[in-house]
Amino acid sequence: MNLKLVSWNVNGIRAVDKKEALKWVDEHDIDILALQEIKAEEAQIPKTIFNKTYAHVQVNSSSRKGQSGTALFTDITPNFTSKTLEVDILKEGRINEFHFDNIAFFNVYFPNGQSREERLVYKLEFYERFLAHINTLKEQGKSIIVCGDVNTAHKAIDLARPKANEETSGFLPIERAWMDKLVENEYIDTFRHINGDEPHNYSWWSYRANARENNVGWRIDYFFVSSDLKDKIKNAYILPEISGSDHCPIVLELEI
Repeated sequence: MNLKLVSWNVNGIRAVDKKEALKWVDEHDIDILALQEIKAEEAQIPKTIFNKTYAHVQVNSSSRKGQSGTALFTDITPNFTSKTLEVDILKEGRINEFHFDNIAFFNVYFPNGQSREERLVYKLEFYERFLAHINTLKEQGKSIIVCGDVNTAHKAIDLARPKANEETSGFLPIERAWMDKLVENEYIDTFRHINGDEPHNYSWWSYRANARENNVGWRIDYFFVSSDLKDKIKNAYILPEISGSDHCPIVLELEI
């Protein structure tokens, strides 16, 4: 079975709909579409985002209206679904957990740590809870796929101006150390697995100073898979030409 998985932080699904920025979905055969930061309740998601109808839609909205939120669209029939509130303890709508066959798939909008110190602490705690959760499932024999906005650039190659951002949340040593830990726990950064150390590949750009036009960006959106899926990775790439958000979509192709 060939699978095409797409992850995109839309930064407001209603705003994206007004720009008709999800219409491209109709032109692609996407098996799982994972969206982050939808900023909406399920009933508020416009029916006009794209024409395709998916058999299974899982929306996890934040307890705080108009913030965060994730949504997953697929025709794959799950054998288990969850919003993993034991990880997302503040109920900010940050996770879709979706199991099919022997795979546990996660669509995650990881916390941003830039606003204040308490949020950085929460982000790091969220990271640790999430890693413990997926490791437990892996120990139970599950294969793991994780996608979403991790809100951290892992290496210097993953942002245009690493030196200038060494003290900025999103590139702090303590945040990057968790991503090192993720890799040490045998989760594979699929983009780097396919593309090696190819520079200038980003998934997020500030709205300021023509950052996107000048490609002054950060790669903070990822697909990670457990090492048992390594040989199943067929392609992993970024779609910078898709606009409508300050992020762009990323894609993973697997042969299961």
